[in-house]
Amino acid sequence: MLGKHAGLKLAYARLRDGGRNPFTVAFDEILSPTEARLDGRSVMLLGTNNYLGLTFDPSCISRSVLALETEGTGTTGSRIANGTYGGHAALEAQVASFLGRRQAMLFTTGYQANLGTLSALVNRDDNLLLDADSHASIYDGARLSGAQVTRFRHNDPEDLYRRLKLLKERQEPHPDVASLGAPSQNLIVVEGIYSMLGDIAPLREFVAVKKEMGAYLLVDEAHSLGVLGKRGRGLIEVAGVEDDVEFIVGTFSKSLGGVGGFCASDVPDFELLRLASRSYMFSASLPPSVVAGVSRALEIIEEQPGLRDRLGRNAEHLHHGLASAGFALGPTVSPIVSIRLANPEIAVRFWNMLLDQGIYVNLALPPATPSSQSLLRTSVSTAHSTEQINRAIDAMSAIGQELGVVPGVTDQLYAAAD
Repeated sequence: MLGKHAGLKLAYARLRDGGRNPFTVAFDEILSPTEARLDGRSVMLLGTNNYLGLTFDPSCISRSVLALETEGTGTTGSRIANGTYGGHAALEAQVASFLGRRQAMLFTTGYQANLGTLSALVNRDDNLLLDADSHASIYDGARLSGAQVTRFRHNDPEDLYRRLKLLKERQEPHPDVASLGAPSQNLIVVEGIYSMLGDIAPLREFVAVKKEMGAYLLVDEAHSLGVLGKRGRGLIEVAGVEDDVEFIVGTFSKSLGGVGGFCASDVPDFELLRLASRSYMFSASLPPSVVAGVSRALEIIEEQPGLRDRLGRNAEHLHHGLASAGFALGPTVSPIVSIRLANPEIAVRFWNMLLDQGIYVNLALPPATPSSQSLLRTSVSTAHSTEQINRAIDAMSAIGQELGVVPGVTDQLYAAAD
């Protein structure tokens, strides 16, 4: 049955031959948002998406423990069965209020949020326009919807406009033929911060295209919620387009330090999504302890804007340090700082050498990366100290010089002399 995956088997074998297997890394103990023990020794965590460091926040933990003790370990049912507790409804109202929306619905994971939302919003009579670098959950939701999928070039409003224009021309009914049935709808899907390279969508430009062409817009704020904006609402807040985005999707597993996902909106009949979304209807609901911890994390985002300020400074520090060392990085300063490498072999070796020095980052290889690039993906946190970031920059620079990825000190001196 698994013979069809022979190509994956070969690639997996090559990965294991390069040293440790990143798919089987199992931490002995998590000590803090930035430290863990692996194989009996301490490692720095620099690839966790724990942007605000809230996984060990005492108030989040105490709220979670109280819910665990009073409401049990899980709901054992879906939201439409026995799985809706008071906390679920309260968190939905809190998410909606936080984002300035009338309504929100919770999903058990962020992946399911995209899967359930997209598959319910559009069908085979509609058109989905996806940024080419969209997350796998977006592509899977598109596939489940049955809608016609059109990919536009990453972060390219002009290409989106051209493709929407072509779709609109095809959709125009002939003047002599009466239009039958509901007209096709066009839904554009983009992300706030993209997960692999950390680049940010040109959202104002996308909104302008959307308005001119008469489409709907969904923004996935998974990596930008709590990170961007004065209030932490994400890229839509920074871009000043909150009134122009129909649907906001996100996750609780990044800045909020938990697990789960959501969709929020002001559109009429939003409640119908609860009936049409299969990943909502047929999945067990979030455990009360997770709901309680996420609720407190949302409060912290509103109460402590300084967390975002420190995160921004840490991101600039890491990005500037690695860029100054000569690494090829993503185009935008964000908490995701990815090193672009020539091929998978160098990436695997670099990743192993970093782990030998007690630094854990994410290894991202084709075909799961934009343009089939080989990446070492780091994600900085508010909780990282200046000393930790300096240590990471020094270690990466030394390894990069050893592997010939960046020029060594001698090479730099010769270049300066020339």
